[in-house]
Amino acid sequence: MAREEELIEQIKNGRKECLDELVAFYYPAILRYCLWHMPDRESALDATQETFLKLVRFLGQYENRGAFRAFLYRIAANTCIDMKRKHPVTESLSEAVSEAVCAPECGYQTVEDRQQLATALTHLDNSMRELILLRYGQELTMREISDITGLPLRTVQTRLRKAVKIMREVLK
Repeated sequence: MAREEELIEQIKNGRKECLDELVAFYYPAILRYCLWHMPDRESALDATQETFLKLVRFLGQYENRGAFRAFLYRIAANTCIDMKRKHPVTESLSEAVSEAVCAPECGYQTVEDRQQLATALTHLDNSMRELILLRYGQELTMREISDITGLPLRTVQTRLRKAVKIMREVLK
């Protein structure tokens, strides 16, 4: 993404106002990601805010290789892990997933479909759930998922295929 790389260079050269545009572009996606990982909306908002604060702190370490989105998601993933470690989650996974996918403005059928999807996700282990979320919830490429998770590309592909197969079986 040429505009993204241009903004990053300008931020590194001291033009802090370009940070607003970069944050505005990625904020909704990172918030959606954090909603999946945090027990409630308030925690997700905190994690999103913390992600962008860490981005500012670590942006100097980022090298423009076309993998900024993966870099940002890795920060968000680590932030969510750190926050959950500091404040252990007591609610069940299905309740957290339900809150993330079932917005009140959705119609009844949409909410029901999303609830079924949320239930199917609970049948996956954490690593497979993360792959499904990154690929289909966040629409990241396999290469980006590989960069975020630190897994080889072939492993990501294999595990993602297996996760989709399990979900299909659960949804039948």
